[in-house]
Amino acid sequence: MEYGMMGVNGIYWMIFFGTMLLSWLVSSSLTKAFKQYSKIPTSGNLTGKEVAEKMLKDNDIYDVKVTCIQGHLTDNYNPTNKTLNLSPEVYNGNSVAAAAVAAHECGHAVQHAKAYYWLQMRSTLVPIVSFASKWVTWVLLGGMLLIRTFPQLLLAGIVLFALTTLFSFVTLPVEINASKRALIWLDHSAITSPQTHPKAERALRLAAYTYVVAAISSLATLLYYVMMYLGASRRD
Repeated sequence: MEYGMMGVNGIYWMIFFGTMLLSWLVSSSLTKAFKQYSKIPTSGNLTGKEVAEKMLKDNDIYDVKVTCIQGHLTDNYNPTNKTLNLSPEVYNGNSVAAAAVAAHECGHAVQHAKAYYWLQMRSTLVPIVSFASKWVTWVLLGGMLLIRTFPQLLLAGIVLFALTTLFSFVTLPVEINASKRALIWLDHSAITSPQTHPKAERALRLAAYTYVVAAISSLATLLYYVMMYLGASRRD
């Protein structure tokens, strides 16, 4: 039994450090690509704000407000108040990188307008995951400390962590679909050219990889806690 758990621990730490390394590589590549593509102008020199407004209009969406928020790559779409929030370098930038990010966030607004299934599911999970995220660390910590006397507490932590893992995987199709919508529109509207379109595609693909790595890391951690609980149950 001890050998088996040691084996599980070894696999977990391999996956943990592997995903950490992969996350760093993807993040570094994304930052490098964004910096490089921020120097390449789009056709028509439209700013991210103008790109967003044009894509919204082309999709008959008139109730979403485009705003500028502070931070680096803090861009997001808020379905609650229907605001498309762009970071300063995207909002004011007239580059391929800015256009790609702005169009991607518009992709979420289009999903919302068209009642895209996966976005609806993610929105439904938000309050549940917010609650789970608030308590999961403390419940898991308590569960590991009391694993021999009260393993049910660890099981409760596993359930909470499973909800956050589920959210990570539900996020994947939402992000991938938003990028797909963005790239199709950028091409059809001639915002990107045959020379610049592959760059926009690469930037959004790298951004999607960050969500993939996060989901894999979350799943690996969840499996580790499950094996820990099963091991404690067998000892009892």
